[in-house]
Amino acid sequence: MIDLIDYVYNIIWSDALVYLCLLTGIYFTIRFKLPQITQLKEMCRLLFNGGSSDKGISSFQAFALAISGRVGTGNIAGVATAIAMGGPGAVFWMWIIAFLGSSSAIVEATLGQMYKEVRDGQYRGGPAFYIEKGLRSKAFAWLFAIVTVVSTGFLLPGVQSNSISTAASASFNLPAPAVGVFLAVLLAVIVFGGVKRISRVAELVVPFMAGAYILMSVVIIAINYRAIPDVVSLIVRSGLSLDAAFGGIVGMAISWGVKRGIYSNEAGQGTAPHAAAAAEVSHPIKQGLVQGFSVYVDTLFVCTATAFMILFTGQYNVMDADGGYLVENLKGVEIGPQYTQLAVSHHFPYLGGIFVAVALFFFAFTTIMAYYYIAETNVSYLMRNGKGKIFLWILRLAILVSVYIGSVTTAELAWKLGDIGVGIMAWLNMVAIILLHQRVLRLYRHYNEQRKQAIDPVFVNSDVDSFGMEEWNSAKPNELS
Repeated sequence: MIDLIDYVYNIIWSDALVYLCLLTGIYFTIRFKLPQITQLKEMCRLLFNGGSSDKGISSFQAFALAISGRVGTGNIAGVATAIAMGGPGAVFWMWIIAFLGSSSAIVEATLGQMYKEVRDGQYRGGPAFYIEKGLRSKAFAWLFAIVTVVSTGFLLPGVQSNSISTAASASFNLPAPAVGVFLAVLLAVIVFGGVKRISRVAELVVPFMAGAYILMSVVIIAINYRAIPDVVSLIVRSGLSLDAAFGGIVGMAISWGVKRGIYSNEAGQGTAPHAAAAAEVSHPIKQGLVQGFSVYVDTLFVCTATAFMILFTGQYNVMDADGGYLVENLKGVEIGPQYTQLAVSHHFPYLGGIFVAVALFFFAFTTIMAYYYIAETNVSYLMRNGKGKIFLWILRLAILVSVYIGSVTTAELAWKLGDIGVGIMAWLNMVAIILLHQRVLRLYRHYNEQRKQAIDPVFVNSDVDSFGMEEWNSAKPNELS
């Protein structure tokens, strides 16, 4: 079974997917004329504008729901893994994929808004919806929906619960089965409350958890401020094969930087459009820009904070291509969240490990909530004949079982299964957004034209007369924008 998993993993995460993600980000960046920079002020303005409705959540709630999916174990354990496998240069490529991926995030989130629909009294949308309506391919849409239900409902939650279990065991000496049962019970209380409860929990928890973690990292960075130029130089030189110690593994730096970057910020993976579609806005581009900004929060803020703490303190190992070590500062320490725990403990011996374990719990648990919402949305897409409730119960039981199994399994197995899920979704979604990006470009120009006229943009489908966008046949209330 392990050999089969390795075989599938190597096919999905070949260099082809790495370069597809990079080249797609470059193309969208050029095609949309550097939206990551030119629209940065607009992204921040839109973040706190607007309200919710009976059918949709607010822009900030959608942002928080998406961030709860983006900011997870990848920001703590994933960064440590990237450094261990690709050296400090992997962080450079995480920055690159975040910058380029922001444009991909804008495209996919806008598509989520464009082709959303109302189901069970609330907005639903995502890649399956825009593939069927935009590309008119029901088979392709069903394939994505099925893959997403399996990935977010069973493969990916185990990665998050495994990292929580590992950190809890190291800091509190808690047995993995007990952690698994606790997580499953807590998750059940929340997911049975539906999307409104999930978004409310995310809205409260996400700013707190990200703010506290970034504050701790800022303190450590301030303590080590003299080392900032050296660390940045090491990251850039290693990423560009200019460093004597790590230049020989630049291929691994690119591969692991992109892998962990995509796993962390999820740009182009197809998860964030589900949250984006749930928002009530007056123009689809508005939520696209908000989701583009969430990539920055995830990678450029949170992941960079983790990387700096690890590199400042030297609490890491780096593998070479033959399975040995280029750097071995931590003998006998497994790759994962313990790197970050040891880095924080270096400055705060009695607080560091516990703080990271608690932060990781919030990061990973809210990500599991987001995964459930994504899986539920795709079950809703697949089951339009009234049988959806039965499958929702099956999904809920499956994700609870996945959380428990992830808590007691090995980290290597959990991460490989999670990467397989991420990779398949990314392949399918990248193809879809490449084929559909021209429609987003039309709306982007429409949005900018209204902004130039000092008008708060409002979109009606008759402006572009595109099929499959029934929810936009009439204007959304402007006071929500």
